Amino acid sequence: MITGSQVALVTPMLDNGDIDWEKLDKLVDFHLAQGTDAIVAVGTTGESATLNCNEHCDVIQRVVKRVAGRIAVIAGTGANSTSEAIELTLAAKAAGADACLLVTPYYNKPTQEGLFQHYKTVAEAVDIPQILYNVPGRTACDMLPETVLRLSRITNIVGIKEATGDLDRAKYLIDNSPQGFAVYSGDDATAVELMLLGGHGNISVTANVAPKAMAELCRSAIDGNKVEARELNSKLDPLHQDLFLESNPIPVKWALHEMGLVDAGIRLPLTPLAEEKRDILKKTLSLCALI
Repeated sequence: MITGSQVALVTPMLDNGDIDWEKLDKLVDFHLAQGTDAIVAVGTTGESATLNCNEHCDVIQRVVKRVAGRIAVIAGTGANSTSEAIELTLAAKAAGADACLLVTPYYNKPTQEGLFQHYKTVAEAVDIPQILYNVPGRTACDMLPETVLRLSRITNIVGIKEATGDLDRAKYLIDNSPQGFAVYSGDDATAVELMLLGGHGNISVTANVAPKAMAELCRSAIDGNKVEARELNSKLDPLHQDLFLESNPIPVKWALHEMGLVDAGIRLPLTPLAEEKRDILKKTLSLCALI
């Protein structure tokens, strides 16, 4: 089981929107040095929605090669087409990813039975550990706990990234899922409490800018050290909030640019962080001793 702080890695880009492969390598090295437990490549934060299929697969392959087995690599391979999700998941397996993260199909709004059949079909088609990803605020599709528990009985469906921030739902999944099925937070603001309830880690936006602190936070929370975990989280809470001043990954890419780790590139229809919000985030980065 993959546990701990799992960074939802940005895909660095040049000002013209091309992928910056050199900076991608450096970001991977940064996380290896800072103690991140796993890297999620080409998820929502990695701008999966605007990378073409070849770029998507190339980023996964590049991250796997750079990590070289030192930590786990989870490849984002979800799609609103089941056949496309299978294609991406096959490519991730061929690239050597340790697991795949599959977001619920977006826009077409499947039924709960449709969700079950979608994930079952992908799991049966590709023999690699697969993590469900529920984020209805972005997909307009909410995978209910009962559907998750049905899917948890499929051998290579090994966990869920639950990004609703609903701790009652998370506790229900933790208490009722089979042994070996991981429940991860996908919401930095509530992640510490989910882990203290028995969750297994956090797939994090904040970890992009504060990887060492997030790794320490996750270890404390998973170990059940409530006082220490909450104290660490209180220091990071301004980041949890301000990295969502605009749609993710707009603020986090600007923050990484301010930290000198990436260029300012981002792809349309996303645009750089609005001028009037930059001072807010800059003050938060300074408060957290990141600039």
